[in-house]
Amino acid sequence: MAGGEQCETSFLVSDFINFLNASPTAFHAVDEVKRRLENAGFEQLSEREDWKLQVGKKYFFTRNYSTIVAFAIGEQYVAGNGFHIVGAHTDSPCLKLKPVSKVAKGGFLEVGVQTYGSGLWHTWFDRDLTVAGRLIVKEGKDDSVSYSHRLVRIEEPIMRIPTLAIHLERGVNDGFKVNTQSHLVPVLGTSVKAELNKVVAETGPAEGGGKSDGKKFNEKRSTENTKHHSLLLQLLATQAGCEPDDICDFELQACDTQPSIVAGAMKEFIFSGRLDNLCMTFCSLKALLDATSSKSSLEDETGVRMVALFDHEEVGSNSAQGAGSPVMLDALSRITNSFTSSDSKFLEKAIQRSFLVSADMAHALHPNYMDKHEENHQPKLHGGLVIKHNANQRYATNAVTSFIFREIAKMHDLPIQEFVVRNDMACGSTIGPILASGVGIRTVDVGAPQLSMHSIREMCAVDDVKHSYEHFKAYFQEFSNLDAKITIDI
Repeated sequence: MAGGEQCETSFLVSDFINFLNASPTAFHAVDEVKRRLENAGFEQLSEREDWKLQVGKKYFFTRNYSTIVAFAIGEQYVAGNGFHIVGAHTDSPCLKLKPVSKVAKGGFLEVGVQTYGSGLWHTWFDRDLTVAGRLIVKEGKDDSVSYSHRLVRIEEPIMRIPTLAIHLERGVNDGFKVNTQSHLVPVLGTSVKAELNKVVAETGPAEGGGKSDGKKFNEKRSTENTKHHSLLLQLLATQAGCEPDDICDFELQACDTQPSIVAGAMKEFIFSGRLDNLCMTFCSLKALLDATSSKSSLEDETGVRMVALFDHEEVGSNSAQGAGSPVMLDALSRITNSFTSSDSKFLEKAIQRSFLVSADMAHALHPNYMDKHEENHQPKLHGGLVIKHNANQRYATNAVTSFIFREIAKMHDLPIQEFVVRNDMACGSTIGPILASGVGIRTVDVGAPQLSMHSIREMCAVDDVKHSYEHFKAYFQEFSNLDAKITIDI
């Protein structure tokens, strides 16, 4: 690799690491995406308002602040032209706090959590954990009361799920089976220390050296949310800059505090949580930003370049902000209708001229479990994006869509790989089939290869971040011309 190219890759990967470390939850990921879009000149829209769009302009909107859709309209766009989309997702398997999280057992304060998605839950034991997510906060008083959401993240480790000593479970190495209800409960503290802390707070010196008003303090404490430990609420309130009583509700999850890093003896890997699917989220976003960074980049574009990043893929996408919702169809419809006042079937034509790259991480060949991949379909780290195939439509790829994506790789000398799951193993799925069947859009399923998928700590290759970004960028730049040369239903 030449020096300039190596420097470019290093900058890209450093930017990716920063993105990962800024995105402990889907809410934070959307917030970081939004920040980058605004810095690049994208204008925010509201789904509650009318849209007044212009060709050559760039826009985005959020739904639930956990799904975000960004798009750039080509200078040559007219109603009925196609959409060139990369779709990914913002969520990852994790432990989410229960509506009533207050658990006290054996002198310990614990936090009740529920499993989200299909995580490798044994990897969550003995990790330095914290919490992050969003709060619903009350602001103002009396008639001026309003409610807002605030993102929150406690940086330091405050929780841990300790494993049982081998002396008390001699057969643990023969098979560690996790009971997700009774074993997977993080320890927040001990009741002894919590009680001592409460006594200090009630009787300790107040500001100015005087004694605090114990009666007033106890009156305030009596109104606190009793569904959660007051210790946890105080930590959250301090982080959010509000009072514990002002926290009306929250959506929080446990998070690993170990930062994402470039690692390996040759610095060829990325070790991180949430690579599935923040790697594809970042690469698609970066590709859109760079493919629309100058006015000239949209001068000859006849379509709309779009990135759609959905929540809830890990649990089936069936939510108001998941890929199974009308989010995608709503966006395509509103953009199309902004450029026509007639009742002609412009949207239907646009959908048939459109293309979706469903981007979700792929399973790399594992050196210790070679038999889990069949011989002819063994995606390798550093090998570039993987095109996923499944005859039973667990992936939406077909011969036409795989050819298009493979041809773009050929045009830019990019590596590409193929994957089919073994016939004797179950196949996962993605947002691809959901959007292909729900919207009627041509779709190819792809993803960068990785190991340890759904672990609290995953790994992928530095080179594949570069390959993915370059492939998505080439797709945005090349698709219109390439698609014009393909004849299928004519």
